[in-house]
Amino acid sequence: MNAERLALDIAALAAGKKAEDIVVLQMGEAVSYTDFFVVVTGANTRQTKAIADEVVLKLRPRRRPARVEGDRDAEWILIDYFDVVVHVFTTTAREFYRLETLWGDVPRMRLGGEG
Repeated sequence: MNAERLALDIAALAAGKKAEDIVVLQMGEAVSYTDFFVVVTGANTRQTKAIADEVVLKLRPRRRPARVEGDRDAEWILIDYFDVVVHVFTTTAREFYRLETLWGDVPRMRLGGEG
């Protein structure tokens, strides 16, 4: 499975769990460690956990993450598939980390699920 297809599949899975403000950042020209960031927002920590669990569970037959990490309260969760890194945030955490601002010069795809 190529990285772009994986990123789009992850975005669709997140949308299926009602993630908001889904953005795929095309990181390939900016960094050497990944091709895409998928950045999504959950309304609360229960939803961020549900989104992350859905991605890992549904992709498991095809691909296992290298690692899954986050803070104890599930304000942010990172799922690393090497060529695609998924960031699941609450609104507060997303505003704090500001990945879209930090990587403002990379191409992006805005996808469904905007709230």
